[in-house]
Amino acid sequence: MILDNFLLLSGSVSAAGALTGQAVTATAVSTNTLDTNPLTLGANQPNDLGRGEPLEIAIGVTVAATAAGAATVTFEYIQADDAALTTNVEVICTTGPIGKATLVLGALVALHVDRASPLAPRRYVGLRYTVATGPLTAGSFTAAIVKNIADIANIYGKSGFAVL
Repeated sequence: MILDNFLLLSGSVSAAGALTGQAVTATAVSTNTLDTNPLTLGANQPNDLGRGEPLEIAIGVTVAATAAGAATVTFEYIQADDAALTTNVEVICTTGPIGKATLVLGALVALHVDRASPLAPRRYVGLRYTVATGPLTAGSFTAAIVKNIADIANIYGKSGFAVL
């Protein structure tokens, strides 16, 4: 999985390369939005992300989700007409509610972007965090649009093996 700073929806990368998540304790939208408008003269039509290649949103947990109750977080990839993601908001795809017990430090949530969505593209895209049965007392997430999700189950394979 390759992270592109321009496709980072939540969190930030320091000059030293350290990735920091966006703190989320109540329903919120991502700190960064992606403007899909082409950078050419006279262009006023939003670009359709994912055309030609399937896309994923990699959501990483940088601070475990905690709450007094049985809180859940739903991750939604949304589009809107404004950079604040508040005007004519449409949900492109969603994870459904994920319990706080699953959102532990280091967890990776994959959200597949549905290229067959019947929605006409809008100019801005981002992520919405919907907290239910909350609020969370802690929780921090990174989110980035990527081509594929890292296979986290295989990064801890042992070295020094022999192929016979």
